Amino acid sequence: MRASFRLGRIAGVPVGVNWSVLVIFVLIAWALSASLFPRSYPGHSPVAYVAAGLAAAVVFFVGLLAHEVSHAVVAKRNGIEVEGITLWLFGGVAELKGEAKDPGAELRIAGVGPLVSLVIGVFFAAIAVAVALAGGHGLLLGALSWLAGINVLLAIFNVLPAAPLDGGRLLRAAVWKATGDRTRASVVAANAGRVLGILLIGFGLWRFLAGAGFGGLWLALIGWFLIGAAGQEERAARMGDALRGIRVADVMTPQPQTASGDLTVADFVDHYLFAYRHSTLPLTADGRPVGLVTLDRVRGIPADRRPSTTLAEVSCRADELVLARPDEQLTELLPRLNECTDGRALVVADDRLVGIVSPSDISRAVQRGSLRQQAPAGR
Repeated sequence: MRASFRLGRIAGVPVGVNWSVLVIFVLIAWALSASLFPRSYPGHSPVAYVAAGLAAAVVFFVGLLAHEVSHAVVAKRNGIEVEGITLWLFGGVAELKGEAKDPGAELRIAGVGPLVSLVIGVFFAAIAVAVALAGGHGLLLGALSWLAGINVLLAIFNVLPAAPLDGGRLLRAAVWKATGDRTRASVVAANAGRVLGILLIGFGLWRFLAGAGFGGLWLALIGWFLIGAAGQEERAARMGDALRGIRVADVMTPQPQTASGDLTVADFVDHYLFAYRHSTLPLTADGRPVGLVTLDRVRGIPADRRPSTTLAEVSCRADELVLARPDEQLTELLPRLNECTDGRALVVADDRLVGIVSPSDISRAVQRGSLRQQAPAGR
């Protein structure tokens, strides 16, 4: 999930927000200020309800961010690099660059998020009790109570034993510990995720038909998302198993054809694209990668502009490149490659370009890995 804009860094981790988070933010603020708060605490002005709804929604997302930051901090303490944190339509995600080395690390990384949400919920519940004992009532007490309840509910939902929820990670850690097989554990968690997704879709549709309105459809939408995400996790686990032990250097195309960013798009089409049959061209300066041009990017340039447009103008920027080391495990590169628009990684050693990894390189590696796994059974 890509961030539409960045908020900054927390604990050294980049934090961003996808545009889709605005949808759920508006829905939460609207539901609180236009329905829940006026119904439960009548007698206030519309401005007061809107202010309370907006404040509660903001605090909720701050708590959601704390949930994801906790995952990132514990992951870093367990030797896993964190690409960033992104808040989006279905909550938040901490993008890890690798996997836990053992079931214990998996347990710690997955378990800390729901624990933080539970602590936040208990914290607001304690404040709400204190306010009530002091004679407070109305919108303040309502907002505190809602924040307490929603964070506890978030903690409970996240520990459901189904991928891709934190509870699915906990289930995977348990199965991994019991069987010693990471891939089998991932498949078990993914299957549990599919089951939960189906149940949520069925329950959500039943609620919608029973008159629950958007709330029922939202549950069904979450179920649909869980089914899709669980399937992706299972495919990634099986692919990771097939690629385990394979290095980037084993699959890369060494010493790829390169060009300067000063080359025009017309020259690229006339002298590189057809002569070398390359659909991708790394741009270098003194041997260092500074950009990447693909056929898709070139197609977007009208023919009459190609003689006056340089490759540097249409290439991805240097800070958008996916870089890898020759000795890096291919399984560690895959998560970064999947987030790359161009689908390629440039391999560097001592800051100099030594190779390129494309989707076809990955496919061939997966086929070889699958054949290697099947070999004993075929004897």
